Order: sequence, then C-alpha cells, then structure tokens
Amino acid sequence: MANSHLVILKEPYLSMILKDRKRIELRLHKTRRPVFGCVWAGDKLFLKASSGPVRATATARVVKNYENLTPKQILEIKRLYNHDIAGPDEYWRDKMDCKFGFLVWLKDVKPIKPVRIDMKGRRVWVVLKRGKDFGLLKKNRPR
Repeated sequence: MANSHLVILKEPYLSMILKDRKRIELRLHKTRRPVFGCVWAGDKLFLKASSGPVRATATARVVKNYENLTPKQILEIKRLYNHDIAGPDEYWRDKMDCKFGFLVWLKDVKPIKPVRIDMKGRRVWVVLKRGKDFGLLKKNRPR
C-alpha cells in the first residue's frame, strides 16, 4: 500500500514543479531523518508552500536513497540530476557536508484548490498517517 506525504517547499521550487520545470525533489541532511527510507515509488505527495497552503498533489515515480554521502558523491548527484532538481550553486555548496539524502522523481503533478492546514513546527517532510494527516487524506480535490 502506498504511503502519503506532506512535502513543504519554498518558492520558487513549488512554482517550478507546477510549471514542469522541476521534476525531481531532492532532500539532503547531515543526519538520518525519520522520513529517510519511507518514501517509495507510487507514494502520494501533497505539495505545500512554506508558510502557505497545500497547492498540489503528485506521485513519486522513482525514489533513490543515499547514505554516507561524500562531497564527491554530492557533486555527482548535482552533475547527473540538477537539470531536473534546479538547485542553485549556493544550495549545493551548503549541502556538501550532508550524509543522507533522497531523490524523488515526480509524476502526475496536479494543482488542487489551496488547502490551509494547521501545522506547527519546522518539519519539511511529513509521512502522513490516518488521524495525523491534517485532514488531507479526505481532501484531495483536483481543479
């Protein structure tokens, strides 16, 4: 059974996804995060603007996980995939000391009627569970 996720995105990245100019979402972290290893092909993604509403849904087409990353490996990820990640050089410089990461190829991106949710904290990716889903698992409303 597929999982569902709430993915928080800063601008301009969410708009780039909606315009099909960003096709891969990359998350790099210095430490292992709870979401690491929990995203699979076929999972449903709710795309939320940072400090804003949920604005779209998507499906994970392919997922690649990385552990014990080195700066050399991060540069290789940049070389291979940045045309679809759309990360500026500053982003990559700031992430050179990360050890964990995952790439999610996006498909079936669909704008939805914006949904405001009551979310507290600084989480940037949440694995949704029944009863702890901000009401999103009931509110998938394509435009």
